[in-house]
Amino acid sequence: MSRSAHPAGPRHADVLTEGHYTAPPADLNALDPKVWAHTVTRNEDGVVSVGGIDVATLAEEFGTPAYFMDEADFRSRARSWRTAFGHDADVFYAGKAFLSRAVVRWLHEEGLNLDVCSGGELTTALSAGMPADRIAFHGNNKSTEEIAKAVESGVGRIVLDSFQEIVRVAHIAQSLGKRQRVQIRVTVGVEAHTHEFIATAHEDQKFGIALADGQAAEAVRRALALDGLEVVGIHSHIGSQIFDMAGFEVAARRVVALLAAVRDEHGVELPEIDLGGGLGIAYTSEDDPREPHEIAKALNEIVTRECEAAKLRTPRISVEPGRAIVGPTAFTLYEVGTIKPLDGLRTYVSVDGGMSDNIRTALYDAEYSVALVSRASDAEPMLVRVVGKHCESGDIVVRDAFLPADLAPGDLIAVPATGAYCRSMASNYNHALRPPVVAVNDGEARVIVRRETEEDLLRLDIG
Repeated sequence: MSRSAHPAGPRHADVLTEGHYTAPPADLNALDPKVWAHTVTRNEDGVVSVGGIDVATLAEEFGTPAYFMDEADFRSRARSWRTAFGHDADVFYAGKAFLSRAVVRWLHEEGLNLDVCSGGELTTALSAGMPADRIAFHGNNKSTEEIAKAVESGVGRIVLDSFQEIVRVAHIAQSLGKRQRVQIRVTVGVEAHTHEFIATAHEDQKFGIALADGQAAEAVRRALALDGLEVVGIHSHIGSQIFDMAGFEVAARRVVALLAAVRDEHGVELPEIDLGGGLGIAYTSEDDPREPHEIAKALNEIVTRECEAAKLRTPRISVEPGRAIVGPTAFTLYEVGTIKPLDGLRTYVSVDGGMSDNIRTALYDAEYSVALVSRASDAEPMLVRVVGKHCESGDIVVRDAFLPADLAPGDLIAVPATGAYCRSMASNYNHALRPPVVAVNDGEARVIVRRETEEDLLRLDIG
């Protein structure tokens, strides 16, 4: 295929994008280790590999678009979280980020627990052998069927999200002759520095029971009075893709204050505190995420200090990293289809996927990196917008990035850090077929979630 240069948009040193100047990277062939999985490398021919297999081989065998996951990286990150928090704390992987039976088995083998938020996620976890007592069940509107399945299965905890749910879970547990361990999810009134749609601890939103006006204290009061429930702790989650620990400090202080109030009123010291997840990852070179050991140290110090001040025994801490484990371990591989320069603006690069495999850019204004991975290039950089093939102007994968000016149809490009939420939130918009997830490890690649087929689409369409 010809690699002749295409007419391109702006290529000068600094380009105005979204109201600020963006400089192209010094080397378009460089792969920033912050945003790529650990085993991703570029060989002497410029072809990128993961787990010892090059992308050209992967594309030929599995097609594009496809998600390729570095299994060794996933396991390493899971172990890092487990090690950082030690045996006196619990690490629950947030299954909503990405869940499959292979991932459940990896988590089990690496000693992590699992957080689920639907009956489907619970079924997946149990079918892959995750012990029920290592599962926590979340959700702001759990159905009676989901609650019954969770209680019957013996899940380790159910996180109660409303006054109605307190009664509902207690009734179901009693009817099954069980006493269910629960936590109360509280809304602590923290404005996390993240996108509005993924901030979850301010008071005007659907999750949790507000600390304001004594609602959370009343929730604990009611739960303690019900025979079907064993209240073991308080849960707080302030949002997602957060880099600043200040919000966690405020949340911990307010949750510990509630624990102290519960002790003073009921003579009970609840043994657990869950501070949720939401720690950010690097989607671009400008992001600077914290390491698990830094996060563990900071959270332990915050909780210990606040409990000492309140004269409380330090409760067992739980955290729920999802994105922080799986996000950096995968990239999405696309084939370039059309290239459309807009003079003085940018060049539009269309790929064979789009918002059906990554809705986050359209939904959250998420920022991503992108690289040419099927070859090296010495061409000058051009400002591009990577877009999909769907019938929406908002079908954007990467809003603004730089790719070589000799980019051509048939080239393979990859978007890193797509392990979290991309496959989980994938859709069949325009009857697109959701891509496969392929685990790559030590020279071997295997499908862990297969590509959908047209037969899959028609199977649900009963005419």
